[in-house]
Amino acid sequence: MRDFVHLHVHTQYSLLDGAARIPELVARAKALGMHALAITDHGAMYGVIDFYKECKKQGIKPILGMEAYVAPHSRTEREGGRENAHLVLLSKNETGYKNLIKLSSSAFVDGFYYKPRVDYDLLAQHAEGLICLSACLAGDIPQALLNGQTEKARTLALRLRGMFGKDFYIELQNHGIPEQLDVLPKLDALAKELNIKTVATNDVHYVEREDAEAQDVLLCIQTGKYVDDENRMRMSSDAFYLKDAAEMEQALYDYRESLDTSVEIAEKCELELTFGERHLPSFSAPDGISNLEYLKQLADVGLQRKMPEADDEARARLALELSIIERMGFVDYFLIVWD
Repeated sequence: MRDFVHLHVHTQYSLLDGAARIPELVARAKALGMHALAITDHGAMYGVIDFYKECKKQGIKPILGMEAYVAPHSRTEREGGRENAHLVLLSKNETGYKNLIKLSSSAFVDGFYYKPRVDYDLLAQHAEGLICLSACLAGDIPQALLNGQTEKARTLALRLRGMFGKDFYIELQNHGIPEQLDVLPKLDALAKELNIKTVATNDVHYVEREDAEAQDVLLCIQTGKYVDDENRMRMSSDAFYLKDAAEMEQALYDYRESLDTSVEIAEKCELELTFGERHLPSFSAPDGISNLEYLKQLADVGLQRKMPEADDEARARLALELSIIERMGFVDYFLIVWD
């Protein structure tokens, strides 16, 4: 049986859309014999640290990413429709992770219009260290092909390949949706024409198939609809769960090499995060004295200035405060803020 790695995965942090809780999600991937797993929540990175720690705890390689919302034109425009394209971004290394953080932050600060949005110009500025997948049916490339705009799809694919090089992949999915079955051969043909690799993904929104109903309820809450409303947004199948490799091979039998690509991408991702360390700039006290002694000198000067009549009680209080600052490891922090 082929190895396979899920690279398009929504957790509970895809708010009111993902019904996959991180511990259960990671445990299921481990039970299926998968050595790696990605997180690609919609437009945000709320869950990446919890996901990273849980994967490390359970012995699975974490791949940190995001399914970005891409504005139709500029992320700064606030007019027109609310539709945004999807694009999957995965961090290969620390540089990619930092660029992902910059993209996510800019999406909220500069690009927020109903949803946090980036645009292709911003992506080009922060592409280093990232892997890009063309996303689900909501991606610009699949949409262009579905609408008969082959040249538009080709132009965008070339643009993304120009940004990401061999780290850009055409994404193939099959949840039994008619539009997917229609666009699959077109995506594959485009990839072959432009010499871009394809990768198989399953748009995971819940852990097990039977969780589809719970995810449907989340969608109702998100959109303010009742479950029995005939004319509401809903998933068009119950196949958005964490499939095993055999199920993925069956779903994409004619594109089996794209399953191997998922493992290739996972092997490219080598991100190690360190916790429990403070990352502050260093401070060097003058005249060769220690930072602690310098802080004490500054505090004494300040005490004399603010409380010229300071008594023993005030001086004892200052000594106590300084001892707490020293014990907590904040001497450099206070000196930097003072500076």
